[in-house]
Amino acid sequence: MATGLIVLLIICLLLACTFEFVNGFHDTANAVATVIYTNSLKPTVAVVYSGILNFTGVMTGGIAVAMGIINLLPMEVLLDSNAYHGIAMVLALLISAIIWNLGTWFFGIPASSSHALIGSILGIGIAFYFLPNTNSEDVINWHKVKETGLALLISPLLGFSAAIIMMFIFKRLIKNEIIYKEPILGKKPPLWIRMILWTTCGLVSFFHGQNDGQKGVGLVMIILIAIIPGYFSINDKVNIQSINANIEHIQQLVSKADTSLLSDKQRYLYNDISIHTKHFREEAKGKYNSNEISTTIRFELRKDIVQITKACEKLISSGNLSLSYKELKTLKTEIKGAKTMVEYAPYWVIIMISVSLGLGTMVGWKRIVKTVGEKIGKQHMSYAQGASAELIAAGGIGLASAFGLPVSTTHMLSSGIAGSMVAKKGLKNLQKGTIINIALAWILTLPVTIILSCSLFLLFRALL
Repeated sequence: MATGLIVLLIICLLLACTFEFVNGFHDTANAVATVIYTNSLKPTVAVVYSGILNFTGVMTGGIAVAMGIINLLPMEVLLDSNAYHGIAMVLALLISAIIWNLGTWFFGIPASSSHALIGSILGIGIAFYFLPNTNSEDVINWHKVKETGLALLISPLLGFSAAIIMMFIFKRLIKNEIIYKEPILGKKPPLWIRMILWTTCGLVSFFHGQNDGQKGVGLVMIILIAIIPGYFSINDKVNIQSINANIEHIQQLVSKADTSLLSDKQRYLYNDISIHTKHFREEAKGKYNSNEISTTIRFELRKDIVQITKACEKLISSGNLSLSYKELKTLKTEIKGAKTMVEYAPYWVIIMISVSLGLGTMVGWKRIVKTVGEKIGKQHMSYAQGASAELIAAGGIGLASAFGLPVSTTHMLSSGIAGSMVAKKGLKNLQKGTIINIALAWILTLPVTIILSCSLFLLFRALL
């Protein structure tokens, strides 16, 4: 690699760490607000505790959400022979997301880092519409965008309504009135209440690490694949012949299907599987690990795997693939096995993002904490309100991580706190000005980051 390219690669990696660092103090402030404003933990202890659990969450969270972020843009289409075009893409999306996150943090507005990142990625995709020789149908993975957008849209609604329900459950099960009263300044609550709040704060922090931390891992993988695809396109830990066996089995199963039941588009997918299977088989013949494959071919093998697995998944979801239940189940298993070659992240990437998120959690948290703790409701947050909001947030984020869906910690927790306030005295218990500011930030995040990243990408593309 040329020296200039190495420097730009390092800058991109530092920006990815910066995004995750900002994400740490921007989003995790939501988790510690409840324990701080209920006098359950001292601020310094709370942020260190949260930071450690964020770090642990990233380390144990897998890579399903990270792959969801990567798949928002079909990198195989966007990459070309000019590595500087990949750098222009990465710089634009990272700078856009960081600018929005820092801006909303400066004004103390809880806004979604997930929305900012996804908006920036979509902006890159839209920018490609303005470039020559671009197939507009291939620029953005709209199926994945729809899936991700739905998760982000539903999360605040679920957080709000579920927190109201949780408050009513608390009322039914816990008759001790102290849990529903405002904390006395400087006085610690009873130990059993503190233990509940410590647990809920820890769960939100841990699951935030599992979900949002993976987004950072996805970002770094986008950088590595875009700039040096020859080294990071495929997982060097897998046995090539093992993947070849998966591909062969996929081809055999798909070939059993009755093609007369398929539409023209589905027949194209069917034929695409055969073409890429043949290419993969030829290039992988006699090779057992990635070191035996030239760097110029590795990305082609990645593309084979991606095209085969995506085509199979589309055929399965269409319902027109005439295979038995057992054969479909086997096909899904083989697809999962083949994906291990391309859906991975080096351990050093996960550690780098874990450290960035954990350190970010421990600084800059006060602005968002003040908004969450004091400005959403007209009354001081009670112990029950803090616990209900965090239980709902932890559960929602945990489920999203399990299904590989990016979800907004900010949306889940802020809406949960709002719901807990409404459960006590109705809508009149919310501070109208704060709710409007948060709603505007949530509404504007996508369009602003889309426009910003689109503009920056076209600018950087012209300059680099």
